[in-house]
Amino acid sequence: MDLSELERDNTGRCRLSSPVPAVCLKEPCVLGVDEAGRGPVLGPMVYAICYCPLSRLTDLEGLKVADSKTLTENERERLFAKMEEDGDFVGWALDILSPNLISTSMLGRVKYNLNSLSHDTAAGLIQYALDQGVNVTQVFVDTVGMPETYQARLQQRFPGIEVTVKAKADSLFPVVSAASIFAKVSILPAKAHSQHLPCVGTGKTPMRKETLNYFLPCLQVARDQAVKNWQFVESLQDLDSDYGSGYPNDPKTKAWLRKHVDPVFGFPQFVRFSWSTAQAILEKEAESVTWFVEDSAAEEDPERPGRITSYFLSQGPQTCRPQLPHRYFQERGLEAASSL
Repeated sequence: MDLSELERDNTGRCRLSSPVPAVCLKEPCVLGVDEAGRGPVLGPMVYAICYCPLSRLTDLEGLKVADSKTLTENERERLFAKMEEDGDFVGWALDILSPNLISTSMLGRVKYNLNSLSHDTAAGLIQYALDQGVNVTQVFVDTVGMPETYQARLQQRFPGIEVTVKAKADSLFPVVSAASIFAKVSILPAKAHSQHLPCVGTGKTPMRKETLNYFLPCLQVARDQAVKNWQFVESLQDLDSDYGSGYPNDPKTKAWLRKHVDPVFGFPQFVRFSWSTAQAILEKEAESVTWFVEDSAAEEDPERPGRITSYFLSQGPQTCRPQLPHRYFQERGLEAASSL
């Protein structure tokens, strides 16, 4: 997968898409929306859409692929080579949302929860397909939150399109499964376009299980590839690339978080610091900060917390772990001064 745009700047969001097949500009199309990586505390979340003409749905049944869970990496590459060959009638787009974007959105002054972020990302991808001229007439979405409310919201925004939102839509509607494959795929066609923007996918027309399996690998593999090739902007000592599953209840993931938390600056941008697991580790492993009004009478109080400025001096508190200067100071050429 060509994630060069994301690797150059993984602090925001990145959109990848295929060229729009000419037939999708003319014939009525069905579009599916799905996501991968919603729950993990590590790495990005990926939303994807897949679309194709209603008249070509039966063509997908000829791919005869196995359940994605049973596929090796080489088999996935073979599958995606087939997908590239089918580019004359299948189109896709995906939106990769960085951990930093997710957490800053959720913890901003104006709260923007994960459900709202997911809904807006899905709607943005549907609109993206329409803006590219795709003749979308049906949309199928795997729900986030209450399906009735979500469906009503999408139907209001896209009144000329038949919208269906269901729980477990990726197992009910093959075109949603198709969106799933494009979020999971490990190698995208070289002709994919990329831009720093917002992603989704859907499907409803009945298909056979073989067609369903065609789409299943993509979403998660795309996320896995983004995690595997993550470019850390922080200078981490003894970086351990074994993150575990990335889910909050994974002991290996928790151990990685404890190892790579900075006592003052917290976690690297690979971590969704708004997750309760990350916040609990911060409270336990990082230094606490107490904001107070200066009081000269309390200067000699031995119970008073140490000043945060002590961490910028060559001799910090004895409990402070040896560490390199944070990248904030390295990037600006700032060094600690012991005298003026």
